[in-house]
Amino acid sequence: MSTKAFILPIDPSAPSAQSPSGVDAAKLWSTVPQSQKTPKVGSTRTFYGTPAGDANVTTLVSLGEGFEGKTGAGKRELVRKAVGSAVKDVKGLVDGEASLAIDASADPHAAAVAAYLANFKFTLKTDPPSAFNPNLKEAIPEKIKFEPLQASKEWDAGVIAAKAQNLARTLAELPANMMTPTAFCERVQSEFKGIENVEIFVRDEAWAAEKGMRTFLSVTAGTSEPAKFLEIHYKGAADKSAQPLAFVGKGITFDSGGISLKPGAGMKAMRGDMGGAAAVVSSALAIAQLKIPINLITVTPLAENMPGPSATKPGDIIYAMNGKSVEVDNTDAEGRLVLSDSIYYASTVYKPHTLIDVATLTGAIVIALGEVFSGVYSTSDALWDELRVAGEVEHDRFWRMPLEDEYGPQIHSSNADLQNTGGREAGSCTAALFLKPFVEGIEAEDGKEAALRWAHIDIAGSSEASRPTPYQERGMTGRPVRALVEFAKQLSNSK
Repeated sequence: MSTKAFILPIDPSAPSAQSPSGVDAAKLWSTVPQSQKTPKVGSTRTFYGTPAGDANVTTLVSLGEGFEGKTGAGKRELVRKAVGSAVKDVKGLVDGEASLAIDASADPHAAAVAAYLANFKFTLKTDPPSAFNPNLKEAIPEKIKFEPLQASKEWDAGVIAAKAQNLARTLAELPANMMTPTAFCERVQSEFKGIENVEIFVRDEAWAAEKGMRTFLSVTAGTSEPAKFLEIHYKGAADKSAQPLAFVGKGITFDSGGISLKPGAGMKAMRGDMGGAAAVVSSALAIAQLKIPINLITVTPLAENMPGPSATKPGDIIYAMNGKSVEVDNTDAEGRLVLSDSIYYASTVYKPHTLIDVATLTGAIVIALGEVFSGVYSTSDALWDELRVAGEVEHDRFWRMPLEDEYGPQIHSSNADLQNTGGREAGSCTAALFLKPFVEGIEAEDGKEAALRWAHIDIAGSSEASRPTPYQERGMTGRPVRALVEFAKQLSNSK
């Protein structure tokens, strides 16, 4: 059975009679008993067989009382909450295919984002067949299709951003046997197929060894699964030789902890330890699809961290690509090892004006910020402010954390230049400080501004949701894809 439904967001204090659907929302709202007219944002009322329009179902959803008086990012988030709540409710009524027509006039971009994020539900159950099954020969058509009642470029851009975030969610949700470093690269190549101004390079372990990426390779020593080093080059600027923006994403496709083995309970969640890699490649995809006029280099070191017979041992000392000696105090602090070589490579080879790395790096950031904010460490006040603004626009928010040398003794007091852990205190801060020496160009010289702006984003908390929101279910979140896309858009506008 095919269902057509209208989703009409309303200000319950002043519902409009005018709607492109042909449905008089004000008249429908007037039929609701006063005791049931809940003004709370996201509350819905569904009507069947409405006299106007051609839908089987019409759902009115509250934007919150006094919505018309709201402004800015807060107003946009109310649209997401309302549309996401309505989509969740309506899809629960659907048995078979459905077409959901949405009045997106309040904010087309936010409405599109909410619709596509709310409709995402990861499963590998076989009945009905799952669209996420990587063994499928042909794609399964989407059960629910969305259309705006008013076509717009803003809606189209919102669809691209939401689908990119859903790709990041998918990559992080797929189990480690289906999302190996090799499979990750193959999936990314497939997603970018046919997109203009993009080149993709998949490097192997021999290439990494030739480059001297010893800290990266030390993590993959215990597994039989070959590591990969993936690069995506997007040249969207008018000047293809202009300095690029760079993204680096941690790509541990499964993290057992290595010799410093994690507890078994909950270890399966470590399939998502490549959430940083998933986020940056998905952001790059949206940026390329939107044809944002910037040049972008995206780098993801991909590896498993396993306790095999050749695995790196606690106490081993390794010389990184930049020549610094690193003592591996704990093999479960592997993310900073793969990032260190990758950040140094990206900053020295491509000389970007801005480098942002994203990683599910520390449990300490979960304790500090929970799931709500992603932690940001930055050498640039201007870069921090740009990220903060982008995060507010998309309600994919950041919180600045201290990048202070006073934490240094915790990671500088071993037999090597650096130790990969610094104890429980300020664990996320010391992890960020560990990465800093590998970022080439962040030191100001001769009174001039630093050549490179750097930000490290720790998403260990925000990458997974333990409770649903109005427009997302529990599970891997795909954050901070939309914030990074918005950041790139605003960066291109400032050039």
